[in-house]
Amino acid sequence: MIYEKIGAPLCTRLNDRFALLGAVKNDGSYNFMTVSWGGFGILWGKEVCFVFVRPERHTFSFCESSNTFTLSFFDDERRSDLLTCGKKSGRDIDKAKECGFDVSCESGALKFKDAALTLTLRKMYAQDLSEECFFDKSALSFYKDSGYHRMYVCELICADIK
Repeated sequence: MIYEKIGAPLCTRLNDRFALLGAVKNDGSYNFMTVSWGGFGILWGKEVCFVFVRPERHTFSFCESSNTFTLSFFDDERRSDLLTCGKKSGRDIDKAKECGFDVSCESGALKFKDAALTLTLRKMYAQDLSEECFFDKSALSFYKDSGYHRMYVCELICADIK
């Protein structure tokens, strides 16, 4: 199992250290964004990851057009770059160039040369969050200025650990 191979509390890693969610379109173009919301578990007999992307994010169209994503974790010295990738849009800048990331597209998956851990994810399910489904209405405070996230349930199909 991939979870056994990783051997680390992924939820803590995602929340504390962030990750880059990357997707590649059929034409070879790619984009990525910093994420810190998500989860890991077992669903439908598979190891899965839940990731959330707002439709207004540039990365959203890449996620929609691809069947696979990558979720890449880095050592702490890259934290400022991950913060930059969460604040700036790929519509406006070349984030890989600005942050000095060495990227490649391998079999439709975005890879970062210096990522400590890269999870390759295969989309299984997607659902838009909606106001009427929130039982805890305090969570709606995260949606005052922008749209609701789309949740993707993805199977973990590969883990590259350095």
